[in-house]
Amino acid sequence: MISSLTNDKIKYVEKLKKKASFRREESCFVVEGIRMIREVPEKLRRQLYVTEAAREQYPELDGWCEAVETVTEAVLRKLSDTETPQGMLAVVAMPGRQSGSAGQSAQADGTPLYLVLDGLQDPGNVGTLIRTAEAVGATEVLISRNSADPYSPKVVRSTMGTIFRVPVRICEDLPGAIRDLQKNGVVVYGTHLSGEEFYAADLTGPIAFLIGNEGNGLTEEVAATADRLLRIPMEGQVESLNAAVSGSVVAYEAYRQRHVQNSNI
Repeated sequence: MISSLTNDKIKYVEKLKKKASFRREESCFVVEGIRMIREVPEKLRRQLYVTEAAREQYPELDGWCEAVETVTEAVLRKLSDTETPQGMLAVVAMPGRQSGSAGQSAQADGTPLYLVLDGLQDPGNVGTLIRTAEAVGATEVLISRNSADPYSPKVVRSTMGTIFRVPVRICEDLPGAIRDLQKNGVVVYGTHLSGEEFYAADLTGPIAFLIGNEGNGLTEEVAATADRLLRIPMEGQVESLNAAVSGSVVAYEAYRQRHVQNSNI
């Protein structure tokens, strides 16, 4: 049983939790809680840290991976990123390619739909949009390097397991990645207050939605890549919607146009 907070394995987990650069270097991240741990595909499982009480409650954890370590409650509390730890956390490998250009995925089966996140800082917004991407059957989520890290503990929790099923691409050069999409026939729509009302747009073809920072919206450089700017109509004195809400609204309009036949909704 690991009881020391200075144990090398424990320090390794802490570093993965705190440093995005180290997560990228190791191509690993940390998940916590029985629900998330059950979501991890077997091929991505690397290490599991569990208390005796949790091990007794969930005996299936003994065979979860080859490296299962029992730790004290104090050590688990130190490692945990939540106020009420469930007695377990795991180190898992990042699924698939996580960086580079985006054009290679544009020929996926079906009609491509991309969510492109430009400088989103709130982990909850990033995680919610990754969940939305799965719900609408999106091809991929592209994320600028200056956005919240999709493999940080808070983002991972808010994805509710979809981080393992939705392709996520962190882009060093987001405008370049967008142009790669366009070269592959994807029409790029920017969500912008000065755009046209988005309900009039035909969203049934290969498309990408650009979703901007919570406070400032799309950067000028990214907005300039858009083929067309669209806005969500709003009444009252509301100036804008939460980034995750905006992204979900436009993504679901695309879903409606593609899947709901002869609908007046």
